[in-house]
Amino acid sequence: MTASASTALTIQEVSRHTGLSEPTLRYYEEVGLVGPIDRDERSGHRRYRTADLDTVEVLACLRAVGMGIDDMRAYLANRRIGRTRAGEQRDLLLRHAERVEAEIAAQQARLGYLREKAVLWDARAKGDAVAEAASTERMVAVMERLEAVR
Repeated sequence: MTASASTALTIQEVSRHTGLSEPTLRYYEEVGLVGPIDRDERSGHRRYRTADLDTVEVLACLRAVGMGIDDMRAYLANRRIGRTRAGEQRDLLLRHAERVEAEIAAQQARLGYLREKAVLWDARAKGDAVAEAASTERMVAVMERLEAVR
């Protein structure tokens, strides 16, 4: 299949438009998330049609929220089927939202550790034994939160 140059975008144009790198676009075609992409008859270069661009835009959004390839594949399959898969789309997105929430909790625990450790070292730098002891006590709770997210 070929697309006319006037109705198709190059891989560079799609990359600029979506923020996905050219290697990522090629990979998404290779693993079957998009395409097959038409090729220019003379040059053999990829030419993305409007429908391809729509799919790539969806993939860029899913990638931006950290969704993996398998979930992207399921999302696209459900999307092609349409409204009858709305419940599955919702569930897929909510499962991913739970993963993101867990990642946020883990990052918050790490941040708490770093901040409290800085307070501890600040107290040591100032020779403030009272503040150091208080920080050491708080570190117990911080360490428990950190262990819980590992």
